[in-house]
Amino acid sequence: MENIHGGDIYKYQPQYDFSANINPLGTHEAILQAARDSLLDIASYPDVRCGRLRSALSLKISVPEEYLYFGNGAADVLFTLVLARKPKSALLISPTFAEYEQALHSIDCDIRYFQLNATTGFTITENYLTFLTPDLDMIILCNPNNPVGNTISHELLLQILRRCLELNITMVVDECFNDFLDNREYHQLTKELDEHNNLVLLRAFTKMYAMAGLRLGYLMTSNYELLAKMNNVSQPWSVSIPAQAAGEVALNQDQYVTRTKNCIKREREYLCKELEALGIHYFEPEANYIFFYDQLDWKKELIREGILIRDCSNYLGLSKGYYRIAIRTRLENEVLIKAMRKIKGRA
Repeated sequence: MENIHGGDIYKYQPQYDFSANINPLGTHEAILQAARDSLLDIASYPDVRCGRLRSALSLKISVPEEYLYFGNGAADVLFTLVLARKPKSALLISPTFAEYEQALHSIDCDIRYFQLNATTGFTITENYLTFLTPDLDMIILCNPNNPVGNTISHELLLQILRRCLELNITMVVDECFNDFLDNREYHQLTKELDEHNNLVLLRAFTKMYAMAGLRLGYLMTSNYELLAKMNNVSQPWSVSIPAQAAGEVALNQDQYVTRTKNCIKREREYLCKELEALGIHYFEPEANYIFFYDQLDWKKELIREGILIRDCSNYLGLSKGYYRIAIRTRLENEVLIKAMRKIKGRA
């Protein structure tokens, strides 16, 4: 099976991985220790309700416990959502995260696309509202979007939400990279959950807490009927004991999150400045990765230097020449820029 995402370190075995957008500070020791300690309990089944994690997360993000659904990563939650909702027609933006299309195809859903383009910086405009029609069952938005790294205007998001409520369209918003935004509270939609039972929010512990290998994601909605259907179609023990234990401890790492955001902001500015000096056109980033266009085959050239980046040409709506790099530590970023200067020099 071909891996269509970043992070394929098993195939390429790079010295530096810039293809997966994971916290550059790595997994916090307290999270690792919680996972280790939990191994003493693996003879037992996991808590099917994720009780301790549910209570801790509810308190942390000020969302009622009964609004939460946990799964084996955000992708697992997404596939379960689609299986439970069974939309006959859905609207996606293009380019965006590939799993949305995969999940919808798994139930033979008719998919329509709102095509983003470089001239508008791959940004969703108000024209999107005209694509919301009564025959739609679901829309999926990614905010900030992957692979571009930009956000949707909050005012436009609210317009879309109100329009979807009028038309009985389930609005799914993937907020998995929300933690890395400079003003994450402004961009998130948790406060809209109570009044909009058509709203579904996706998040994960994968990126900020560097827990990609443990798999822990969750969903928020006030739609109890939808949540009941999801529980009926999902396997009962999708979240392991180590994942639950690690997730609970992760929620207490506020200083780690603050250090991460400071690091991302500082290194984002550094990388953008260096890319500009190299004459590479990048799209203004807001998250923990940078999307750019250049005619050089950067993936092929950089892998020769032991560096793996994300070739975005297999995203629907993108062509050869689009790439994405994760924002890493200064040492790693300097290695990347040094290699890029070397490659540019011989091009």
